[in-house]
Amino acid sequence: MTLRKFAGLGALLSLVMPGLVMAADEVAAPVLNSGDTAWMMTSTALVLFMTIPGLALFYGGMVRSKNILSVMMQCFAITGLISILWVIYGYSIAFDTTGMEQGVVNFNSFFGGMGKAFLAGVTPSSLTGPAALFPEAVFITFQMTFAIITPALIVGAFAERMKFSAMLIFMGVWFTLVYAPIAHMVWSGNGGLMWDWGVLDFAGGTVVHINAGVAGLIACLVLGKRKGFPTTPMAPHNLGYTLMGAAMLWVGWFGFNAGSAAAANGTAGMAMLVTQIATAAAALGWMFAEWITHGKPSALGIASGVVAGLVAITPAAGTVGPMGALVIGLAAGVVCFFCATTLKRKLGYDDSLDAFGVHGIGGILGAILTGVFAAPALGGFGTVTDIGAQVWIQMKGVGFTVIYTAIVTYIILKVLDAVMGLRITEEEEAVGIDLALHNERGYNL
Repeated sequence: MTLRKFAGLGALLSLVMPGLVMAADEVAAPVLNSGDTAWMMTSTALVLFMTIPGLALFYGGMVRSKNILSVMMQCFAITGLISILWVIYGYSIAFDTTGMEQGVVNFNSFFGGMGKAFLAGVTPSSLTGPAALFPEAVFITFQMTFAIITPALIVGAFAERMKFSAMLIFMGVWFTLVYAPIAHMVWSGNGGLMWDWGVLDFAGGTVVHINAGVAGLIACLVLGKRKGFPTTPMAPHNLGYTLMGAAMLWVGWFGFNAGSAAAANGTAGMAMLVTQIATAAAALGWMFAEWITHGKPSALGIASGVVAGLVAITPAAGTVGPMGALVIGLAAGVVCFFCATTLKRKLGYDDSLDAFGVHGIGGILGAILTGVFAAPALGGFGTVTDIGAQVWIQMKGVGFTVIYTAIVTYIILKVLDAVMGLRITEEEEAVGIDLALHNERGYNL
C-alpha cells in the first residue's frame, strides 16, 4: 500500500513538475515593459531634437549671417556621420564588456570589445535596461543621440573658420578615439576605469560636456583666432534663433537627463525636477551677474545661462535633491558667466560661441559639486557617506578626462593640419563659409 502511494506521488510529480518548471521559466524570463519603452523612445526623440534643430539654431543665431548655414550644415552632417559610425563600431567600443573585470585594469577598461560591431546579435526581441525591460534597439538609439550631440557641441568653439572636409574627418576620428572610449570608461559597468573609481556621472557631465568643452578649447587654440578677432565686431546676427534654440535645448534636456534613468520611475521624475530647478537658477544667476557687471541684462546672456544650468546639473541629475540643484544651477550661471567673458578676454583665446566657457566649465563645476550634493546629508539621493572622498573621486574623473581629451584632440588636429590643413583661406573667411564652401546663402534678399 505504501509503495503504491509513493508510486502514485511519483506519477503525479512527473505530470506536475514540467508545468512548474515552465512556470518558473516564464517568471524568470525578461518581459518588455511598455511604459519604460515608451518613455525611452520619447527621451531618444527629445535628445535628437536637441541637436537638430536645437543646437543648430542656438549656434546658428550667434554667428555672423554669412556663416549661419555652415554651422547648421555641420550639425546635420555630424548627425549623419556619427549615426553610421555608432552602429558600425561606436556602440561596441562604448558598451561591449568583453574582457572586463571589476577592479582589474586592462585594455578593456579603456576600450570595449568589438562583439557588438555592426550591431551583431541585436534583434527585435533583444532587451536591456536596469531589469531588461525595453528593447536594446531603443537603448542603442538613445545612446547614439548622446554620441551625436557631443561632437556637435565642439563646433561652437571653432565656428567660422574650419574647413568642412577637415571638420568631418576630425569628428570621425575624435568620436573613435575620444568620445567612445570615455563613454566606455564611465558608463560600461564593472571593469570600466572610471566606473571602478566610483565616478558619478548620471547623464554625461564628464562624457559629454567636459569632453566637448576641452576638445573645443584645444581646437580653437590650434586653429587660431578668427580674422579680426577681437578688434572687429562679430555680434550674433539673429538672437531670435539663439533663444529658440536655447528653448529647444531646455525642453529636450528632460530626455537627456530624465531619460538616463533608463526607466519611467521615481529617479526619472526627480531628474526632471532638478533639471528644471537648476536651469532656472542658472538663467537667473547669469542674468543678474551680467546686469550687475555690465549694467543691462541681455537675451544672449539668459540663453547662455540656461545652457550652463543644463550642463551643470547633467552629472548630478540622478543623485541630487531639489536644494542641491538650486545651488548647482546658481553657481553654474555665475561662474560660467565670468569664464565666458572675463576669463576669455584675459586669456585671449577665440572660443567663438563659448563651448569651453559654458560646456567645459559648467561640466567641471557640475561634476565636482555632484560629489557634494549627492550625499543624503545634504538632501541627495546617492550613496555618498564621505563627501570629501567622493569629491576627490570626482576630481580624479575630471582630471583624467581633461588630460586625455586635451592630448588626443591636440594630436588629431595637428596630424590633420599637416596632412590636409584645417583652416579656410583668408579670402574664404572674408566671403563667408556659406558661399565659399557650400555655394549658398542663408538669406537671399
